[in-house]
Amino acid sequence: MTELQDIFKQVKLKSLSPDQAKAFHMIRLCRTSALGSHAQVCTECGTMDVSFNSCRNRNCPKCQHSAQQEWVEAQMSKLLPVGYFHTVFTIPQELNTLVLQNQKLLYSILIQSAGHTLMELAKDPKFLGATIGATTVLHTWGQNLSFHPHVHCIVPGGGLSKDGLRFVRSRKKFFIPVKVISKKFRGKFLDLLKQAYDIGELVFFNEAAKLTLRSNFLSLVDSLYNKNWVVFCKKPFKSPSHVVRYLGRYTHRVAISNSRILAFDGQSVSFAWRDYKDSNKSKVMTLDASEFSRRFLLHVLPNRFVKIRHYGLLCSRNIKSKLFKCMKLTGNKSLPLSIIMQKDTKTCRSCGSAHVITILVPTASSP
Repeated sequence: MTELQDIFKQVKLKSLSPDQAKAFHMIRLCRTSALGSHAQVCTECGTMDVSFNSCRNRNCPKCQHSAQQEWVEAQMSKLLPVGYFHTVFTIPQELNTLVLQNQKLLYSILIQSAGHTLMELAKDPKFLGATIGATTVLHTWGQNLSFHPHVHCIVPGGGLSKDGLRFVRSRKKFFIPVKVISKKFRGKFLDLLKQAYDIGELVFFNEAAKLTLRSNFLSLVDSLYNKNWVVFCKKPFKSPSHVVRYLGRYTHRVAISNSRILAFDGQSVSFAWRDYKDSNKSKVMTLDASEFSRRFLLHVLPNRFVKIRHYGLLCSRNIKSKLFKCMKLTGNKSLPLSIIMQKDTKTCRSCGSAHVITILVPTASSP
């Protein structure tokens, strides 16, 4: 099976940002002798299995499984016995160039606008009148690796009343009308964008340089106010266990998995994708290897950028107070062990013993 690493090993790229160059380099070296190795040793029978070390880069398709499991396990204690909703916030494509030139700032504004929109509307008595929680996940790609920044939000169907004495459950359908969410989200994002412009936080290059002129920038903002911003609410999850499974496969996803890469002949790459604009049909796209790599690297996030964030009941300062109170009010019970994703327990392939230890093996260049 062809992997992203195989393509990166054969392609040469120029004009990469430091973050892109690091991801490109680490993915090429992942699980090769260049990164050293480790040995799994059975203390019962002495069997030894040696494996090359992984790069642990968050853009590497090979390295997300263990990080994914650890993150999901940390969320188990935060689930409430209520229905959960999935909401997606998308910004107009007219902003794409500006976002690419100001990634750290505008990704943060995008996530913050989505999270705060849900929190504020949920507190309105017209909709729920309660403090809810939300987990937000930033994705920047479309199925064909195009640049498509959007935020996925997982929201429990209910929240803590204003007096803190009751858990207010939502209706079975999402409790805030999509049009209301869309208008609120648009207003929040554009207001924060204008604030960033006024204090000189935005930078403009090439075709976007004209936006340094205030009249041009405000003209763009006005045109965006007149557009309908896309907010999509998916069907609610059937149970907390479905939320676990969803989070497990979704939160640490990268722009393309190795399983979607169908062929690579040294010059071009063919991969599977779904065309949501054409009845969600499964299709195959073929790109020059350099263009495929360029598209993938568009989605490398700035160093240390936090793409998964929590709001309301789920933010760290509210876990031990408001969230735990909601758990008591809803009679929360732990999920069955069969549902919770367990860490892999290493056992000896020869004798089956669980007494296996890991030993780091230094590389040849190590002193």
